[in-house]
Amino acid sequence: MESQAMHENAPPVLRRDEGAVAILTLNRPASRNSLSTGMLAALQAALDEVAADAGIRAVVLAAEGPAFSAGHDLKEVTAHRADADGGEAFFAGIMAACGTVMQA
Repeated sequence: MESQAMHENAPPVLRRDEGAVAILTLNRPASRNSLSTGMLAALQAALDEVAADAGIRAVVLAAEGPAFSAGHDLKEVTAHRADADGGEAFFAGIMAACGTVMQA
């Protein structure tokens, strides 16, 4: 079993190719692979890489740890409640990023 420190220093999304299949693995098990802005950006970057790879014909989305994903990173969302707008701009931004990932 890998230590939590190893996961904290590891990329949030891992890519492994098996033939024409790209396997993208969410890699933040300590946070139940919650969708932080960093996780969404890394996932979008990985999806963009895969889209540009003519040798890939399918993508499998997997996750490290006991949960696939807990959903949005509530600690991050809650922290932005202190923003001048109560976190509305942050929330709109993260929802837009999530929508972009879902349509990739």
